[in-house]
Amino acid sequence: MSVLVVGSGGREHALALALARDPAVAAVHAAPGNPGMAAVATLHEVDPMSAAAVTDLARRTGVDLVVVGPEAPLVAGVADALADAGIACFGPSAAAARLEGSKAFSKEVMAAAGVPTARARTCTTPEEVAAALDELGSPYVVKHDALAAGKGVVVTRDRDEALAHAAACGRVVVEEFLDGPEVSLFAVCDGTTARALQPAQDFKRIHDGGRGPNTGGMGSYTPLGWAQPDLAERVVEAVVEPTLREMARRGAPFVGCLYVGLALTADGPRVIEYNCRFGDPDVQPVLALLDSPLGVLLHAAARGRLADVSPPRFGAGAAVSVVLASAGYPASSSKGDVITGVADADALPGVDVIHAGTALTEDGRLVTAGGRVLAVRAVGTDVADARARAYAAADLISFPGLQRRSDIAAEPLGVVEGAAVRG
Repeated sequence: MSVLVVGSGGREHALALALARDPAVAAVHAAPGNPGMAAVATLHEVDPMSAAAVTDLARRTGVDLVVVGPEAPLVAGVADALADAGIACFGPSAAAARLEGSKAFSKEVMAAAGVPTARARTCTTPEEVAAALDELGSPYVVKHDALAAGKGVVVTRDRDEALAHAAACGRVVVEEFLDGPEVSLFAVCDGTTARALQPAQDFKRIHDGGRGPNTGGMGSYTPLGWAQPDLAERVVEAVVEPTLREMARRGAPFVGCLYVGLALTADGPRVIEYNCRFGDPDVQPVLALLDSPLGVLLHAAARGRLADVSPPRFGAGAAVSVVLASAGYPASSSKGDVITGVADADALPGVDVIHAGTALTEDGRLVTAGGRVLAVRAVGTDVADARARAYAAADLISFPGLQRRSDIAAEPLGVVEGAAVRG
């Protein structure tokens, strides 16, 4: 089969690498892709937000499957246009993508499905926000109701800061703080059946020790040796399957990746949030250890036949991703800074350099083009070995203003970062 990956970030590069390893996948295309993806995919200059352009490209290339990576095209209805054209798409409809597009809708679905989650209040006025903060207490968790690229959340003990964030957002969801380490679980869904991937953990704050502002993610690792071995199965049963039933009842069956952000509290796993796509960088180490064919799995989900294929299998060992961000991130980003050392890092055993915010100049130089520029992913015999390999490779890469954390996968991510910072 041939597959079109829609998007241009680290998630899409990691997906393209995994799809290229699948013996059943003869060709990978990307729209628009990035410089790193060119090694495994044919790139096409297409706006991923244009449903018509993506559908036309899928027709022209004759692909068997389209995988829509980012959330914004899904919320905008790109998967709907592909479905109307009879093209298999791994990604939810606009109606189902509201699970990420609206935090308030997501909480409504969780409540209806009986999913364990944080208490919450949806607020539209300063008075409602103030009352919710008083009711739910400190630390205060305030989430922008709409898409915010992983940076629409404030977790703070400063009431004025919480009120100011709510005022800047408009409609918000105020939640109770969930105390416990966070876990990312990806469930491949076909509307009825779900297959869980191996859990991972990511690091959201910009600085070591969980300090500084929230980001889209500064690194991740898997497996989680400290978590319960049956965690994925328990979450599928208690969270994913009830949610699929509720979405089907509402006439919006969920087909794609349901990303469950969890807090492992003293009372058991509780859902922090849903996303409607694979997370980045969380999914990067997970895909590195995937032993079974990704294309076959995603195509079966897109066609409603997930029960007919074998569950995903994962190899031994561990994988770690370390994100390299540009100057100013996450408040801003620096573009056009020359990047060196990528080829040397990528040549190390067990290492992949995954591109996210990169571009090529007219004379062929690799430069920064976004906040999170690259992720250095390494596979090793265990987490410590993978971590050492990832940082050794990251040491070879440089660009002006480079930011990275030095503590990715150094120890399980606990309450110092706060599970509720996701969003």
